[in-house]
Amino acid sequence: MADIELLHELRRKLGSVIVGQDALLDRLVIAVLAGGHVLLEGPPGLAKTTVVHALATGMDAQFQRVQFTPDLMPGDLTGSDIYDAATSTFRFIPGPLFHEILLADEINRAPPKVQSALLEAMAEHQITVGGVTRALPLLFMVLATQNPLEQSGTYRLPEAQLDRFLFQIILDYPDLEEEIEISRRARKANEGHVEEGLTASLKPTDILALRAQLNKVFIEEKVERFAVELVVATRNLAQHIPQWGDMVQTGASPRASIALLRSAMARAFLDNRDYVLPEDIIELAADVLRHRMVLDFSAQAEGITADKIIAALLDSINKP
Repeated sequence: MADIELLHELRRKLGSVIVGQDALLDRLVIAVLAGGHVLLEGPPGLAKTTVVHALATGMDAQFQRVQFTPDLMPGDLTGSDIYDAATSTFRFIPGPLFHEILLADEINRAPPKVQSALLEAMAEHQITVGGVTRALPLLFMVLATQNPLEQSGTYRLPEAQLDRFLFQIILDYPDLEEEIEISRRARKANEGHVEEGLTASLKPTDILALRAQLNKVFIEEKVERFAVELVVATRNLAQHIPQWGDMVQTGASPRASIALLRSAMARAFLDNRDYVLPEDIIELAADVLRHRMVLDFSAQAEGITADKIIAALLDSINKP
């Protein structure tokens, strides 16, 4: 049986590479344990690529980075059948999706056909090429990035695909002292690659074994009801916050309830608890729900964000 201390060691090693960003590192380890994909959003230069590479290294996982561009084709992700003249047969060459950790860099720059191929992989852990369906690795995790500052040449991710991400994590600039420390570490590292000295804390088989233990975490009925009520409230906003009632075009789906409860179980497990607290739900709510809500233009005009709505809903719903 795998030891939870292996994940704690992974978290410590990530902290030795990445300065600050504690919430990001905590969420990444929770996502690893819960078996979910993660969408990272923030301006360039905030170590998004570095942290994903460090995570894969710390897990001893097969890693591949793909730069998403408008001319990317589905076969560039899935692989394709190549004709072998020596044997007069077609041979399948696997693409980047057959790695355990896939970094989809600037995911919103790829066209819809590519997103469709990626959605099948994220949803079903399989891909279909030439009418043949092939399973992906048991440990398969997509960590995608997008830049909120530059929208030229980008495509909005489909709601169905956004719903497959366990978390959307919003990154911000470090404070002054953190940025000084980042600069110092970069100067000491080999050409700025601060993650190169990282060693593996555990293996993919250890993670799969830990995931099998996750269902032992108990969720009391009142806590479960609290989490589901929060998700349902995003679809019935007028009942809770009448003045914002028409600002949410689409609320979170039932998959959000599953994601919120499973990530709360992972947070409790990492905290060496065999039960979920309301605080687990509250802490993770924004990261689980913000990308699953579609706001209308009136919300944008008034500066009302998904995070503000989620915070207001947490205040309006009775907690256990």
